Amino acid sequence: MKQKKYKAGLFYRLFKAYVGFLHNYLLYRHFHVVNPENVPEEGTPLLIVSNHQNCMNDPLGVVFSFKDRKPNFIARADVFMIHPLANRFLRYLGLLPAFRLGFEGRSMIKNNNKTFESAAKELIDGRTVMMFPEAGHQDKHWLGNFSLAYTKLVFQAAETSNFEKEIFVLPSCNHYSKYDGFQTDFLIKFGTPVSAKPFYEMYKTQPRKAQMELNSLVRTQIESLMLDIRDLDNYEAIDFIRNTYGEKFAKENGYNHNHLPDRLLADKLLCKRLEDYNEQFVYDSAMKYKRFLTRLGIKDKQFNRQPKLFSVILRCILLLVFLPLWLVSLVPNVLIYTFPKVITRRMTDKMFNSTMLFGSAVFITIPLLYGALFLTISLVFNIFWALGYLLISPLLILFAWYYYQRLRFLYSDIVFLWLKRKAPFHRLKALHDRLYTRLNEIKNHHISRQV
Repeated sequence: MKQKKYKAGLFYRLFKAYVGFLHNYLLYRHFHVVNPENVPEEGTPLLIVSNHQNCMNDPLGVVFSFKDRKPNFIARADVFMIHPLANRFLRYLGLLPAFRLGFEGRSMIKNNNKTFESAAKELIDGRTVMMFPEAGHQDKHWLGNFSLAYTKLVFQAAETSNFEKEIFVLPSCNHYSKYDGFQTDFLIKFGTPVSAKPFYEMYKTQPRKAQMELNSLVRTQIESLMLDIRDLDNYEAIDFIRNTYGEKFAKENGYNHNHLPDRLLADKLLCKRLEDYNEQFVYDSAMKYKRFLTRLGIKDKQFNRQPKLFSVILRCILLLVFLPLWLVSLVPNVLIYTFPKVITRRMTDKMFNSTMLFGSAVFITIPLLYGALFLTISLVFNIFWALGYLLISPLLILFAWYYYQRLRFLYSDIVFLWLKRKAPFHRLKALHDRLYTRLNEIKNHHISRQV
């Protein structure tokens, strides 16, 4: 019998629309959902399992991958302990607490029984639950060790239904052009659903083996979907290469570097080539080149773009023309962006940066600052002026950010032109040419081996 579709309440839908607008159009420049056709129809007992790299942003990506579906998430328990109101609100949004031995302690682990019972009921009722089996977010593009807790949940739900319900596990991955900041790109990519039903009989006699075999299928898919850089000793060099030489590599291999799903495929291919050759000379050269770039305050892409003096002068004029509008756009947007930095400055885990930026904007800075501006404009002028300002405010937010970015690029180009005739620049260019020449040789040699 097909399950009745669950319809979220009005408040949830309104809140999701508000957060979704900020998420899809302001926080991110492009938000991609790849393979949405792989998601089973609503009413199917479904557990989504994904890599975890960016705190709250990862589950938000899944939420906004669906139009009407309201997924339930099993999340770290410490966020539920901030305040009783936070606990109630998170549960209303569909979050359930996971207590971890290394964080909340052994005495709290027993509380997971209630969480798993609630999640199992959601699955049996044909709803969607999501878990991150790494039990913590990674700060790099690699897949950590999996806990088997999610497989335990699957079989617990199946057992509760007397093994009559077919429960599916959907492998998924998230990928970011940049972990923090504003107007970056983000994608959610779904794999092929894995039915747990073929493992039911095995689970009855060999539960651990059934869990491990199901986990093997799911983990293998997630590894194939995501960018999984295994050489952690050389991770910084590999990541630098894909963020510099990666654009040239993508174009020459038929990928659109500006389209994140394409870029993910190109980056996976590039990292595989580097892994095949595993030349320490390349990694050492990349790190030396990176340190030199940082010291001089210029960027690798400027070697390819070669900024010209006329272009710099023209951009200076344009930025001066639009300077008054930028100053207007900074109110109150500069506070929206800088306020969370005051908090994250004291945090050792940089993966909270984007969460704090977005979370504070959703709950604090945008409602308070724009609410105050709306009231002020209404009193000084009238409500129609205030409504008009609110309507154009998203454009002002974007303008403030992109003007600032153009200002930074202009400064880098000025430094580039000033250094161009100096000795350190020529040493830097020699490092660039030597690194790119060897990377081209690796790329071309690989092609020649395939022909």
